[in-house]
Amino acid sequence: MASWRSGGLLDEGLTYSIIGAFYEVHRRLGCGYREYIHALALERELVARGHHVDREVAVMVYYRGEPLARQVMDMIVDHRVIVENKVTDRLQQRDSLQVFGYLCATDFEVGLILYFTSTPRFHRVVCENRLKRRAQ
Repeated sequence: MASWRSGGLLDEGLTYSIIGAFYEVHRRLGCGYREYIHALALERELVARGHHVDREVAVMVYYRGEPLARQVMDMIVDHRVIVENKVTDRLQQRDSLQVFGYLCATDFEVGLILYFTSTPRFHRVVCENRLKRRAQ
């Protein structure tokens, strides 16, 4: 699933495109709307750029090989990158842990947290499949 680019980052080209769409949405829409509104605008921008977007995707979490519970991810772009949208002004460690958990529970390796605030920010989270512990 990994896709390496010349810069050496996993899914570098795709994440660059997603971040560009994020900044375009922020430029046109601004901040102050609910997360849902920003996510809808981002989805439209990504689709307009030729990306496939899945919204509100549920993933099963397993414990000792048995299904435990479902978590819902905001968005998956091109079946490769998880996108989590936030409207808080502060970058929270729990946001990174949330996306890291999504990555651990799936075969995805890259996640982006997009902060739709007065000053737009993003954070990249990576968990390579080769480093993941698999349920026994």
